[in-house]
Amino acid sequence: MSPRRAAARVRPLLPAPGVLLIASDGLGLPAGPLLGFLLIVGFVVLDRVAPPPAPVRVVEPPVDGAWRALNSPATKVPSHGTHGLGQTWALDLVAEPADGTRPAFGSGGQWRPVTDYPAFGLPVRSPVAGRVVRAHDRRSDHRARSGWLSLVYLLTVEGFVRQVAGARWMLGNHVVVETDDGTCAVLAHLRRGSVRVAVGERVAAGQQVAECGNSGNSSEPHLHVQLTDSAWVAGSCGRPMAFRGGAPGGADGLPADQELLGAR
Repeated sequence: MSPRRAAARVRPLLPAPGVLLIASDGLGLPAGPLLGFLLIVGFVVLDRVAPPPAPVRVVEPPVDGAWRALNSPATKVPSHGTHGLGQTWALDLVAEPADGTRPAFGSGGQWRPVTDYPAFGLPVRSPVAGRVVRAHDRRSDHRARSGWLSLVYLLTVEGFVRQVAGARWMLGNHVVVETDDGTCAVLAHLRRGSVRVAVGERVAAGQQVAECGNSGNSSEPHLHVQLTDSAWVAGSCGRPMAFRGGAPGGADGLPADQELLGAR
């Protein structure tokens, strides 16, 4: 295993014992709190370790219609500011109807209902053909973090707690589809109870597997999609992707931040 892959595998093992050692005054161990602090520092440092290089894989768009890109690897890498959880080339998509019904950030208070957002409940499709290796849909769809105060809370207190709790708390409801060559497509923040596939089931590229929701570490209903080298998302390395016809001009690629996906 390469050092970069080893760093990704070790990273998720550090925060929980680190917090436990600090919170419990070291569990009676000499220099226990200091060890806990060093584990947290190690966790943060390993977030910055880039994955091994890999070729760009062209996959099918996971949504239909007009969706706008946020946190796109076409704008910056790592797209979400971290290599952790295989997010190096991850992409967020929000539904953006032509009638402008997506609420503007800062309107309607700090905690808008998810039903105010056009993405909520829209179909989510597998971008690859393969076998379902993860399928979770029991997490609640929480209210949107639709104002600055609620967003800061999400990015600090709530986000840290979810990081320590693990990948399921970050991803919320999610589906992972593994291709025959071991590449995994991760679809996250899905609507509770909407997953249509089961672990072990084979799916076709473009097949609907769930609906868009607002579970996990999500500020508003949107789809988070990424490719990884492992079904264990917490310890995975990201892999680059392009959507077939997904660039704004209709070529294979990805939209940059605030650009519309050239999907079906």
